[in-house]
Amino acid sequence: MTSEIIDWDADLPPATAEEEYESLLRTLKRTNGFRLLFVECVPAEGERLIAQVKADFPQKKIEILKLDESAYNFYNIIDNLPKRDEINILFVTGLEYSLYKYEQDKKELGWESKDIYSYSWRGVPPVLINLNQQRERFRDNFNICFVFILPSFAVDYLIQRAPDFFDWRSSLFKFSMDKELLQLESMQACTERWNLGDYIALTPEARKRELVRLQTLIDEDGQTPEQKAELFYEQALLYRFAEDYARAIASYDKALEFKPDLHEAWYNRGNALGNLGRLEEAIASYDKALEIKPDKHEAWYNLGIALRKLGRLEEAIASYDKALEFKPDQHKAWYNRGIALRNLGRLEEAIASYDKALEFKPDKDEAWYNRGYALGNLGRLEEAIASYDKALEFKPDLHAAFYNKACCYALHSQIDQAIQNLQQAIALNPDKYREMAKTDSDFDSIRFDTRFQALIEG
Repeated sequence: MTSEIIDWDADLPPATAEEEYESLLRTLKRTNGFRLLFVECVPAEGERLIAQVKADFPQKKIEILKLDESAYNFYNIIDNLPKRDEINILFVTGLEYSLYKYEQDKKELGWESKDIYSYSWRGVPPVLINLNQQRERFRDNFNICFVFILPSFAVDYLIQRAPDFFDWRSSLFKFSMDKELLQLESMQACTERWNLGDYIALTPEARKRELVRLQTLIDEDGQTPEQKAELFYEQALLYRFAEDYARAIASYDKALEFKPDLHEAWYNRGNALGNLGRLEEAIASYDKALEIKPDKHEAWYNLGIALRKLGRLEEAIASYDKALEFKPDQHKAWYNRGIALRNLGRLEEAIASYDKALEFKPDKDEAWYNRGYALGNLGRLEEAIASYDKALEFKPDLHAAFYNKACCYALHSQIDQAIQNLQQAIALNPDKYREMAKTDSDFDSIRFDTRFQALIEG
């Protein structure tokens, strides 16, 4: 004889959507008063299901409670509903936002990112504490059949974190989204690409709703690997523009598990790593993006930035050159190429690179300023002054340009102009330029001028 327990339902095929809906209808028909029902489905499916139930029960008072923001005292929310005693069936949507908000808050309390990302079961959200503690009061005071519409991750969360409430007089119904509809919803979520301004303009609540929407679609059965990759990628973008770079990297990694050749994920992963100062890892990520898409000029440019920050200047210049090979008018690449050349002491080449940057962006004050600095170091003082003047034309409060002009005039023994420009620099940043001027050898020719002494002594 076998001692194994036989699970008679193990070999039964899963219920179809029609069978599951009929089961839900039978339960609603038999229910007269308080009961808890849980429906696992994506929000779009939930909306269709609610409309269908309303059509099938025209004689019942059916209401919808949408929790668009985090809820804490759920009992009080129900208690304060208008005409509460007349409600027979109350559909509750959006409870998942409270669960997700709690997981987000744990980050601020120092939880490990792996626990937060995987919806760890440590701690209990306030809304679930309230549900567990108030369950008898729900039964005694509310003559309502509650139907919670929840995505799969939220159902799992309730099972783990509010078992007393979930198991108490409750039933669970699962509705998988039709595959064609699922693909349509997923494609819509991934093609609603916002520009940078739209991402930044999202309120924390709006961002949370988008993240929950994406997580719901990710967890849905029947997703293709390509679609999951796109959903994780979109999730990563939301984290990235919220400056939550660690989570963004985790989402990019998930996207790349499903679609290793998604070059945009490798590229943006590199950006996120760069923002965290993990430059070597960022370089490796850019390399992967370029391995897949060798003509991606943005990746070549950002690779150059990371290399320059690590002091690998020759490699940085080579990367800028590759970026310019594919996009010759990328003024930032010309400008940063000039910075790298200047740091290598190759001043003539640096000036030529600044000139190219200014050819494409004539109002770039930083290029005019650094061009002046390089010219000054070559002793071409009049050209340096002219370059500083152009920088000040576009940025009139650029105090460093006034100071360096003063140095050039002093080296040319043009005392009045030197004093005038030093005075401008000190007016804009007194502490810095008084201290610098005290020991700067460029001012040796005017050091004993009473006006100079008065300026540095304040």
